[in-house]
Amino acid sequence: MPELVLIRHGQSLWNAENLFTGWFDVDLTERGEEEARAAGRLLADESGLDLRVVHTSLLTRAIRTAQITLETAGRTWLPTRRSWRLNERHYGALQGLDKKETASHHGEVQVKEWRRSYATPPPPVERGGIHDPAGDPRYRDVPAESLPLTECLADVVARVVPYWADAIVPDLLAEGARGGSVLVAAHGNSLRALRKHIEGIGDKEIVDLEIPTGIPYRYVMGDDLSVVSHGFLGDPEVAAAAAEAVRHQAG
Repeated sequence: MPELVLIRHGQSLWNAENLFTGWFDVDLTERGEEEARAAGRLLADESGLDLRVVHTSLLTRAIRTAQITLETAGRTWLPTRRSWRLNERHYGALQGLDKKETASHHGEVQVKEWRRSYATPPPPVERGGIHDPAGDPRYRDVPAESLPLTECLADVVARVVPYWADAIVPDLLAEGARGGSVLVAAHGNSLRALRKHIEGIGDKEIVDLEIPTGIPYRYVMGDDLSVVSHGFLGDPEVAAAAAEAVRHQAG
């Protein structure tokens, strides 16, 4: 049966500082590295899970999470694909700002609207500024009009779902050594977009879904990719507490 494992990158430097990160490229903290190792141990201990291929975003925190997780799980040899379509949501003019200070300045209601509403993006960054992805060599093959200056979750869904259909689904359904179980190491909002699509979560309900860092989420699927079972690996209370911590980051 096809299986899919989603993992949000471990704590990043800007997670630790409670800053909006988005497409800005930051590394993991020591805690983030340990979260990735813990994820690797969970994967290694999971009965019947035989990962065959890995997909990551183009951002360092997701790439290194996948590398550390696979090293711990004894799967460094797995083929890996990377795509900008799995990047975190572009937070526009919020990128680099402190979440609690932003909530104090603009109000918690406005910041929650920017952070968690389905269709309201933050103000955009200026073209040519430090948070404009144009000019970054990792995006040299991406059409300029596809590179965002801000995004809402609906925008993320619009770029993630085609990648799901064109790249991840073929790996889930492939026969032989490449088919079967797939690991996706990405970000809070790109994984929310995937879960929304896979589970059929509504536009209003997705607002309340939080993705904790470093805890693998496993789907067992039917041959038609319907969901047979799904849930976090390890202690569910630990996952719930970690998700609640994410919920309170903006104060």
